[in-house]
Amino acid sequence: MFEKNLTKKVQDMVLEGRIPAKLVCRRIKKPYSTLLRELNPFDSHAKLGAETMFEIVKATHNVSVLEFMARELGYTLMPLESQERTNTKKTNADVEKKAPSPHREAVM
Repeated sequence: MFEKNLTKKVQDMVLEGRIPAKLVCRRIKKPYSTLLRELNPFDSHAKLGAETMFEIVKATHNVSVLEFMARELGYTLMPLESQERTNTKKTNADVEKKAPSPHREAVM
């Protein structure tokens, strides 16, 4: 059931998104009719591949399908920028904590 829900989410992303479906097709270099078949969750002869799904996410800038996948697997999707800021803060704090004592020579 997860597979059909996932395909339906991508289908909605393409057909109901801010970018027209035909423009998405041009961006991912796939014929419109082929993509519509792959996005049809009830077509057992054509499947949406992971590479195509990734290209759709990049073309539409819509990560809702990734958020859905993460949630289904018990994870949270977080933008890299937020994570980089958090890691930078931790790294700076760690550097301050681990700064060498003025009485010892630092080994590098």
